[in-house]
Amino acid sequence: MISFDSLILKAFINQNKEFITGGRINKIQQPTRRELILSVRNSGQTRQFYINIDPKMYHVCFMSDESSKKRRIEIPQKPPMFCMLLRKYLQNSKIAKVNQPDGERILELFFETYNEIGDKIYLCLAVELMGKYSNVILYNTDTNMILGCAHNVGADKSQVREVYGQIPYTYPPEHSSKYFIEERYGFLKSINVNGIARPCRARNDMTCENVNSLIDNYYATLTYNAKFKALKSEYLTLTNQKLKKCKKSLNEMSLQLKRSENYDKFRLYGDLLMGNLYNLKDYTTEAKVFDYENNQGITIPLKDTKTVKENANDYYKKYNKGKTAGIKLSELIEENRQNKEYLESVLYSVEIAKNIDDLKEIEIMQYPPLEGGSKSLISGRGLTCIEKPDGARIYIGKNNKQNDYIISKLAGDEDLWFHTKDCPGSHVLLKSQNITDDLILECAKLAKENSKGANSSKIGVIYTKRKYLRKPPKANLGYVTYKNEKEIVID
Repeated sequence: MISFDSLILKAFINQNKEFITGGRINKIQQPTRRELILSVRNSGQTRQFYINIDPKMYHVCFMSDESSKKRRIEIPQKPPMFCMLLRKYLQNSKIAKVNQPDGERILELFFETYNEIGDKIYLCLAVELMGKYSNVILYNTDTNMILGCAHNVGADKSQVREVYGQIPYTYPPEHSSKYFIEERYGFLKSINVNGIARPCRARNDMTCENVNSLIDNYYATLTYNAKFKALKSEYLTLTNQKLKKCKKSLNEMSLQLKRSENYDKFRLYGDLLMGNLYNLKDYTTEAKVFDYENNQGITIPLKDTKTVKENANDYYKKYNKGKTAGIKLSELIEENRQNKEYLESVLYSVEIAKNIDDLKEIEIMQYPPLEGGSKSLISGRGLTCIEKPDGARIYIGKNNKQNDYIISKLAGDEDLWFHTKDCPGSHVLLKSQNITDDLILECAKLAKENSKGANSSKIGVIYTKRKYLRKPPKANLGYVTYKNEKEIVID
C-alpha cells in the first residue's frame, strides 16, 4: 500500500487551495471515530471534504459520489461528541487559510468565526496524518489552547506529547512527522488506481493534475476491499460457529436416540408381568418368566417395595416416556439435519461472494430458526441468467435469497430444477419449451461448476420438475425437499 506522505499532501493543497480558501462549512458529519466529512461550499459549488485518520489508510481528499458509495459510508443517528464540538465551533464558519507546515504531514485549516459575545476569533483544525499517531485537533489560534480532538492522548498513552482539551497545542516531535524525499527523484510516488499505476510528475510547485481524484479513487478502493474482507471474515466466522453448534447438537441427539431405542423392552416387561400377574409374588426383587416373543426365559428386575402390577405400570410409563422422547428426538434430528445442510449452503455462498453486495444478500439463519421462518425480502438482484438461441433460459442462484427467488417467483411447474447431490451449491433452473438431453447435460454441468464440488472428479447432480419441490413449514430460506428425481454423474 502506498503511504500518504507530505509531498502528496502538498500537491493536494496546491491543487485545491483556491477552492478551500474562502469556503464555508455547511455540514459536519462523523461516520466513525476515524472519519470526518466537512461539506465545503465555495463559488456556487459544494464538495465533500473527507478526512480519514485510520492508521493504515490516513488521507484527505474531496470525495466524489461514486467513491462515497464505494466507501460504504453510514452516518450514525447520534453524532459523536467530537462531531458535536466541531458543529458548535465550525458550523457556517469560513475557511480563511489553508497551510501545511514545511515537510510535515499536517493539514491546517484556519477558520474565521465568532465567539459567544460576537468577537471575531480564529480557530485551527489540524489534521495530522502520521500513521498510528494520526489525529484531528481543534484549537484556538489566539490562545493556542486545544478545544478538542478526535483522540485524547494522555500521559498514560504517550510520554512525548499529550493531546487533549484545555492544554496548549504543540507540533509533534520532528522525528515522528517528517518525511524525507530526495529531490533528485523528481516525482511523487505512483498511486495505483484500480490496478493501474499512474506516476504523478512533480514540478517545482509540486502540483499534479487530478491528484485529488487519484487519492480519492485509490483509498476508496482500499477502503472497500478492507471492508469487504472484514465483512466476509465476519460472515465466515458466524456461519462456521453456527455450523459447529449444529453439528454438535446433531451428534448429541443421535447418541440420545440410540440410548432411547431400548425403550421397547419396557413394553415387553410390562406385558409379561401383566400376563403372569397371578403366577408371581408381590414385593420381590425379580420375576422369572418365559418370553413368548423371543422364545426364551428371561429375568425381569422388580422393586421389592411394589406389587407386580405396580412394577408393570412403571415399565409401561418408562415405555411411553421413551417412545415420546424417541419421536421428539427424531423430529429434532431431522430439523438439525436441515439446518446443517442449509448452513453448509450459506458457507458456500459466503466463500464465493465477490463483493459486499453479494454478502449483504446472504441471509444467515437465526439459530434456532425464528417462528414462522425468515421475514426477509426475497431478491432476484444479481441473478445469473443464460439465454440460449432457441429461447431457453438457465437461471443460477448464488445465495439463499436468489435460490429462494428462483423457486418461489421464477419457476413454473414444468421447469427443471438442478442441484448437486449431498453437496452445497447453487440452484439451477431450466425454462424451456423444448427440453433436450443436451440442455439437461449443460444444466447439470453448470450445477457442478457452481457448487463446492466443482473440482471433484465425479459428482452426482439430481434434477426434477418444479412441481415436485416442496418447502417444508418454517424451513430456512432457499431450503426445499424433492421427489421423483433423476441423477446424472458429471465427470
